[in-house]
Amino acid sequence: MAEKDTTKKQTTKKATEAKSVVKSAAKKAPASSAKKTTAAEKKSVTVKKTATKATAKKTTNKKASAKPTAAETKKYDAAVKKVIKDYKKDKQITNEELVKQIVKPFALKSEAVDDLMLKLEDNGISIVDENGDPAEASLKKEKPVSKKALSDLSAPTGVKINDPVRMYLKEIGRVPLLTADQEVDLALKIEQGDQEAKQRLAEANLRLVVSIAKRYVGRGMQFLDLIQEGNMGLMKAVEKFDYRKGFKFSTYATWWIRQAITRAIADQARTIRIPVHMVETINKLIRIQRQLLQDLGREPTPEEIGAEMDMPTEKVREILKIAQEPVSLETPIGEEDDSHLGDFIEDDNATSPEDHASYELLKEQLENVLDTLTDREENVLRLRFGLDDGRTRTLEEVGKVFGVTRERIRQIEAKALRKLRHPSRSKQLKDFLE
Repeated sequence: MAEKDTTKKQTTKKATEAKSVVKSAAKKAPASSAKKTTAAEKKSVTVKKTATKATAKKTTNKKASAKPTAAETKKYDAAVKKVIKDYKKDKQITNEELVKQIVKPFALKSEAVDDLMLKLEDNGISIVDENGDPAEASLKKEKPVSKKALSDLSAPTGVKINDPVRMYLKEIGRVPLLTADQEVDLALKIEQGDQEAKQRLAEANLRLVVSIAKRYVGRGMQFLDLIQEGNMGLMKAVEKFDYRKGFKFSTYATWWIRQAITRAIADQARTIRIPVHMVETINKLIRIQRQLLQDLGREPTPEEIGAEMDMPTEKVREILKIAQEPVSLETPIGEEDDSHLGDFIEDDNATSPEDHASYELLKEQLENVLDTLTDREENVLRLRFGLDDGRTRTLEEVGKVFGVTRERIRQIEAKALRKLRHPSRSKQLKDFLE
């Protein structure tokens, strides 16, 4: 009995401490305690911050060249490929390792770090802290979702939803939102292996997934598919949530939900998949193209776009080609949808109706002319010129069929062709040569 009381007191004490962590994190730290930082905060170094420090240090000692040399670029590419190869299986790399292997050695600037992060994301590698969670800087940038947005479970503008989706939205709207204290209580229970607490935490945040999924409507995926992908990100957040860091669960989960949705869009939205870093380049090009259209009053040329983006013209043309949306041959045409785009596209390999008709007439006339020859003469010509199956035979092959010499076949062929050259027969075929 005494042991049970002791255990209960310890659990209550642990919950109280956890709640105080959340409350203290919610308040702004006073100026006097600004200097005091925990060991975890010291370790939590973002990639961009370290990159800036490394760049500043290198600039002080030596002026960095405007553009890296071919040898430096080659070395950098090799280092990035090695990181991708080493961490592809784990699907994640810590800030510390990335800084150590790439950022510091090559003194990357902020923009270069962004490109590097996109490239790693494109290869399925997430950048996390030492615990496998998103970096604290990423979480601090996350804007909290308002209660109004969470309460709005209506379908996005222009999106048609069927009854099952409407029922789903109505059902998740019945689950009440959790307070910060309730989130901590559930997190404690989850640590102890309580599956019911895990389910409750996930169900209470399903409306968060819907509010985030709405932002990505119109990017090539159905609304319901976006919700499903977001739910998978939510499940991941429930598994990895650590209340001790002081962040609300919704803030933490938003990062995982967004990552799940954006990765799904990159992988599934287009018929032909485009890498994440190339999508960013395409979006940048489109923005510049629209800006130049407004400034010039006409469509900008690839040369003008290249000059604005500091990019070779050939590269701009390549990106414009990649950015084209594939069109299905099954796309309905007309108001009644009784015909498709494929019906109006010419097949270059197909015979035109005129040629087909002409060929059929020639075939008919040739049959009439061959009927005027003897059976042997007709069969020799058919085999020699492949009139039936399109395969021509040699004199020796035809000779074996008839059981005569090749010379005899040559004589029969010559006699048959002389007959065909007679005006009474050739006149019927001459019109087809004009």
